[in-house]
Amino acid sequence: MAHEHPQVRVSPIFPVTDLPRALDHYAALGCAVSTHDEGYGFAALAGVELHLVVTEGHDPLRTAAAAYLHVPDADALAARWADVERTTAPIDTDYGLREGAHIDPDGNLLRFGSPLPSHG
Repeated sequence: MAHEHPQVRVSPIFPVTDLPRALDHYAALGCAVSTHDEGYGFAALAGVELHLVVTEGHDPLRTAAAAYLHVPDADALAARWADVERTTAPIDTDYGLREGAHIDPDGNLLRFGSPLPSHG
């Protein structure tokens, strides 16, 4: 028997060391940014809301986070983000996606991808 669930949204929580810097960074990516308080903020883009929380002792090698964005056109997103450091150009994968990546100043990873035309 199938269970019905109300609509569910997921909001990844990214640890940051400097909230104003993180908000400026995500604004440069085209996100709408806002703050809750001096240690907690938000970056929203196309229905995805990232929560940015100042985390004492954050070490990108141990405590960074990641999220995957399914987008209609990975190349278009990479082109929009090209002027913001640490964005890689998308490549074709053997599992039918064209994928790129972006790493924020705190080491958090945003991977993004779109279906290859032959797999769409």
